[in-house]
Amino acid sequence: MFALGVTRSHAPSTRWNALLRKAMPMTTQPKALLFGAIGTLSETSHLQRQAFNAAFRDAGLDWEWGREAYREMLHKPGGKDRIADYAENKGVEVDADRLHRAKVAHFRALVVQEGLELRAGVAEVIERAKAADIALGFVTTTGSDTVDLIFEGLGGKLARSDFAFVGDRDLVTDSKPSPEIYRVALTHLGVGSGEAIAIEDTPESAQSAVAAGVECVGFPGEVARNRSFPSGVTHIVDRLEPVFCGLGNLAA
Repeated sequence: MFALGVTRSHAPSTRWNALLRKAMPMTTQPKALLFGAIGTLSETSHLQRQAFNAAFRDAGLDWEWGREAYREMLHKPGGKDRIADYAENKGVEVDADRLHRAKVAHFRALVVQEGLELRAGVAEVIERAKAADIALGFVTTTGSDTVDLIFEGLGGKLARSDFAFVGDRDLVTDSKPSPEIYRVALTHLGVGSGEAIAIEDTPESAQSAVAAGVECVGFPGEVARNRSFPSGVTHIVDRLEPVFCGLGNLAA
């Protein structure tokens, strides 16, 4: 396992950065850098919530997921499962597959209209990893249609071809927080769990990496800030920097 200095804080972002700059860099570069959920690349939670609500309106449902309620729902990964669970709690029968397809269609329209941006520090970390011939993985268990849409929305900022492995829901039996997708990725890339670093944006997704034996950097987005991450998470940051990903000793 890599020797990362453990730095964890749930204070405001300025305090996080002040603490994290004191962290010790890795002494050994990883062989693979594994971005997990789509939120590690781009902040999409606001668009996703709008898309869910639009799909509900189209279906004649009087459901409206507010920001705080949606934040709580994200404790369990998987949009289709989220719909099914909500319907069950409401005592309503719905076609979760059809509703989720409608949600993806609305999400696509919003992404095409507004575009997506990479989160802070992601472009530099990816550039440094590629320069060092470190394999990149996108270890998500979201649907393949959403994965395609993320790359489409990012345009020329990031491409599927930048990654040696791209996951999706069809590759696994169990979604996160199961470690299955990480084991699939490690096998595909030909690296051991101690030779990779994961980046995840929620505690549940981070647990997937930790359970697979992969050291993990917590990179919470809007909906997961101030939440507690698993003990196997070595840093919690609001800006991704090479030093936290084992790239601190590379030339700029």
